Amino acid sequence: MGVIDKLREKNFDRWLGGYARHLARNVAGRPYEGTRHVLFALCDHYEPQWNRPDHQTAVARVESWHEKYPEVTAGFVDADGRGPQHSFFFPGEEYHDDYFDLIDDMVREGHGEVELHLHHDGATEETMREEVLRYLDIYAARGHLPRDPDGRIRYAFIHGNWCLANARPDGRWCGVDAELPLLFETGCYADFTFPAAPDVSQPNIVNQIYWPTGDLARRRAYEQGRPARVGEQFGDRMLMITGPLSLAMRDNKPIPRLEYGALTAHDPGRASRVATWVDQNIHIEGRPEWIFVKVYTHGAPEAQGASLLGEGGRSLHEGLAAYNDGERFKLHYVTAREMYNVAMAAMAGESGDPNDFRDYLLPRPPILADL
Repeated sequence: MGVIDKLREKNFDRWLGGYARHLARNVAGRPYEGTRHVLFALCDHYEPQWNRPDHQTAVARVESWHEKYPEVTAGFVDADGRGPQHSFFFPGEEYHDDYFDLIDDMVREGHGEVELHLHHDGATEETMREEVLRYLDIYAARGHLPRDPDGRIRYAFIHGNWCLANARPDGRWCGVDAELPLLFETGCYADFTFPAAPDVSQPNIVNQIYWPTGDLARRRAYEQGRPARVGEQFGDRMLMITGPLSLAMRDNKPIPRLEYGALTAHDPGRASRVATWVDQNIHIEGRPEWIFVKVYTHGAPEAQGASLLGEGGRSLHEGLAAYNDGERFKLHYVTAREMYNVAMAAMAGESGDPNDFRDYLLPRPPILADL
């Protein structure tokens, strides 16, 4: 197979143009002089029922996190004295009380928050709306998910199989072209699905926080967008918060690798990867001193869990500690909700320490009200 064929197999044509534009922006931009704030969010497609285990095995996966996560993160704090935060994007179709009894404990102990993940195939707008609202009610009844002043439930979203807005050419793993408006109507404030590379669902907008534009009811409506910038907000659509996507050199090898912010057992977090994430310089236009780093994992299965709850987790946070010297960089561990709040604060013209804006628009969910 030739080089071009290999690139096509990895769907490079979907995003290389956007990546080139991103590189050009970074070169053209003036380097920021002063302390830069790194906002780090780890968004977990948290699936205890991955590969269809029996119930006992699925519960054991969550028990492992309940037991070991406080141990592996102990001793790591950000510039605000806060420990690592884990955003559990839990698939609604996998809900069970036994899992959430354990997850609730981790949230109450200050280790993160719960958001919505969803897999579906052949859905319609009607069936998807019914599913989403049912799962939101279940999560909210346990104290998860923030609310607007009028009581409306709000949530962040990750699409299972990355197929947001019916993205695949074969029509699998979704079915709803008008998914973006449907999500917004049901309370979604931001989508955290991307990057999806090397999957075919990957958009041509790379390393940006942006607002989708055009006909939002069309298939793959996320392909067009307006970069988020200071002085501009949209109140009629959800925000797209993407993580790092780039080509990077392999450790100790003179060949490039595809870096898309996925933490796996075979590719855990480490200093060189953290540097690549930060170097993508994802920020709100006009607020370059606030850098947004959103990475993801599938943390429930045993292999990823063992890494994240062991040496892989420690190496990740050791790498992040290099961006918390208090002079060149300050690190802030944030949840998905907090990352959104800080982004919205930036767009509203706020500046200074992003720690002041963790709860800027959306308050803590009720389960965290007393923390």
